[in-house]
Amino acid sequence: MSALREPRADLAREGGPRGEGASRNEASELRVVLAVARKDLLQELRSRAATVATLFFSAVTLVMMGFALGREQAVLNLAAPGVLWVALAFAGVISAAQNFQSDLEEGAFEQLLLYPVPRAAIFLGKLLANWLYLTALGALVAPVAFVLFGVELGAAAWYVVPATLLLGTFGFAVIATFYAGLTANLQAREALLPVLMFPVIVPVMLGAVRATEAVVGRSDAALAGGWLQLLGGFGLVYFVVCSALFHFVVDE
Repeated sequence: MSALREPRADLAREGGPRGEGASRNEASELRVVLAVARKDLLQELRSRAATVATLFFSAVTLVMMGFALGREQAVLNLAAPGVLWVALAFAGVISAAQNFQSDLEEGAFEQLLLYPVPRAAIFLGKLLANWLYLTALGALVAPVAFVLFGVELGAAAWYVVPATLLLGTFGFAVIATFYAGLTANLQAREALLPVLMFPVIVPVMLGAVRATEAVVGRSDAALAGGWLQLLGGFGLVYFVVCSALFHFVVDE
């Protein structure tokens, strides 16, 4: 419980009387967002519950698919982007579910809802923590996947792959955070979360895989740019919708 005291104290200070003016309110809400994200990241750094599970799952997925696909390089080049994003998707489900589960077990989420702060600020804080975690995980897993599958990256990969990781993990984190909150109090949440999430994240997965494919074995920056625009567009739509609906989810 000590891991949560300092961030919660930050939240308590933000729950005081509102300052005058819109700029002060926005600054106050920003501090709430950062305090929630800090709480979640500190909690994970000290418990490492999701980190161990996601790293193990990602490693097993990459190794098993590497053996299953054989040694034909053309096949490996085609499969590597899909395998990479499937590993990140399932790892993201584990991470988001563990995030809310830890809060519920320790009563932290109920305390967050008692503070007089916008529900959207809580959502944004949890989203920020999940996004940073998934981005860091992708930065670790992607080089391992490319080396394991022996793929050659095109000249545009140095900026296309990081941009794809940032936009892809953002869109995925938005949906994962929203649906993890939706299913947090359900008995079958572990089974329901991927069932509800995966149909919605199909555009994000498709865009991320195609953008990565555009720089594997070639360097088609124009093609990658089109898929990155798709990723950014869907991420923005998901962000606006989920932020607006989150208070209905947690207040039920």
